[in-house]
Amino acid sequence: MASGFAAKLDVETRSEGARNNATLLCTPLMGTNVDQMMIEMRRAKDIGADVVEIRLDCLKSFSPSQDLPVLIKQSPLPTLVTYRPIWEGGQYDGDEKKRQEALQLAMELGADYIDIELQVAYEFIQSIAGKKPDNFKVIVSSHNFHNTPSLEALSNLVARIQATGADIATIATTALDITDVIRIFQITVHSQIPVIGIVMGERGLISRLLTPKFGGYLTYGALEVGAISAPGQPTAKDLQDLYNFRLIKPDTKVYGIIGKPVGHSKSPLLFNESFKKVGLNAVYVHLLVDDVVKFFDSYSSPDFAGYSCTIPHKEVVLQCMDEIDPIAKKIGAVNNLVRKPDGKFKAYNTDYIGAISGIEDALRGTNGAYSATDSPLAGKLFVVLGAGGAGKSLAYGAKQKGARVVVANRTYERAVDLAAKVGGKALRLEEVQNFHPEDGMILANCTSVGMKPNIDLTPLNKEVLKHYSLAFDAIYTPKDTRLLREARESGCIIVYGTEMLIRQGFEQWKNFTGLPAPEELFRELMSKHS
Repeated sequence: MASGFAAKLDVETRSEGARNNATLLCTPLMGTNVDQMMIEMRRAKDIGADVVEIRLDCLKSFSPSQDLPVLIKQSPLPTLVTYRPIWEGGQYDGDEKKRQEALQLAMELGADYIDIELQVAYEFIQSIAGKKPDNFKVIVSSHNFHNTPSLEALSNLVARIQATGADIATIATTALDITDVIRIFQITVHSQIPVIGIVMGERGLISRLLTPKFGGYLTYGALEVGAISAPGQPTAKDLQDLYNFRLIKPDTKVYGIIGKPVGHSKSPLLFNESFKKVGLNAVYVHLLVDDVVKFFDSYSSPDFAGYSCTIPHKEVVLQCMDEIDPIAKKIGAVNNLVRKPDGKFKAYNTDYIGAISGIEDALRGTNGAYSATDSPLAGKLFVVLGAGGAGKSLAYGAKQKGARVVVANRTYERAVDLAAKVGGKALRLEEVQNFHPEDGMILANCTSVGMKPNIDLTPLNKEVLKHYSLAFDAIYTPKDTRLLREARESGCIIVYGTEMLIRQGFEQWKNFTGLPAPEELFRELMSKHS
């Protein structure tokens, strides 16, 4: 199938116009018998994979002479055959000679690629010398399940792989920090032979998503969430539909959300679909960041153009900024970081705009625009739970609208500090249970209590909620938190965290692109996927 594949790909690229790169999408087949793998092959074709990886070591019973002709000749897609031994992270624990004989048979039967481990690659490639079919390629792979070595060590590794006679090199390492990925990008760009560069684990996710930007030969996308062949592997569906993998080019601008945890964020869904609809050459990715200072020192390329910022980095990231919007500076927390044309970063806080406008409109009973001079929050007692980034945003925003602010926090000193800045009152978090000096108060939960997976928790007892006229919860996974359900049952107006997410997203879009936000599209997407 190899000879026709390049031509087929070229035709599809020209005719569909929906593909901006030549990086292949390979779906691993993890079935435990041949029938399962044949079903998986057809599914892989249906979801848009270019290649299937036949993982022979997953088969519980395997007869090379009987099974390989079926798996290779009946595959609807080009085939990459892998027979991974236990000593390289696979499941095969048998005779090495028989393993290599099976791989050679796969080649003879028409497999497009076989993957052989560096440890035995030289002898294997020597054994097939003069027998390789046209367009057949040998991938020589090295897997490091402990860390990502230095750039020099990785360069030496690629040289060793190249010296075996490999057509393509696979370097798979493990991410201890997101900055490890940069070294794999550098290797991919500068190698003399095609490279499949993968950094395993959630911190290495962008090594898989941005493969086309850095010229990687292929990336792996699983059939489904539970069928991954390596840690941190996304699904083929997410690569294409969530991250617009087919549209990424070397000059694509990269945006993303910085946080820890970050995988729950729906921001990539909103931004990537909107980039696609508007026709912007950009991608928005999840970025699990442990150390923001290290991250900004490392990702200095102008193509990394801006970020959303979430827990726990909204305050500490200020030290990495060249300029801070005056309102954000007063709040002391930011969530929107934009690289300016001169390369310097400017930070904004769009959380307070999103949340406060959502609360105001809910109090008015409308989704329309609000008037800054006539806020329904004026004079209201506004209780903020939590004194972190989101809490600061809500406290400052409520103060700006003329509300009387109360800040409650587990660490009382932080509540005192924030309350002093907004001319409000400080409480310990547990004191809020007995705090109801008046009815008609506004409640804003800015803690993580009730977030997945702890969805049965709530920061406030239900009986207290009757004293509030409106409850807002900054959590949006789940959308309908226990707090909001009980508030609704108690007669409160409720405002979902998704409303803050959407509205602050409008502001971030404007800051990132300089264009008006596609508000209807944002709402439609959030409604569809919440």
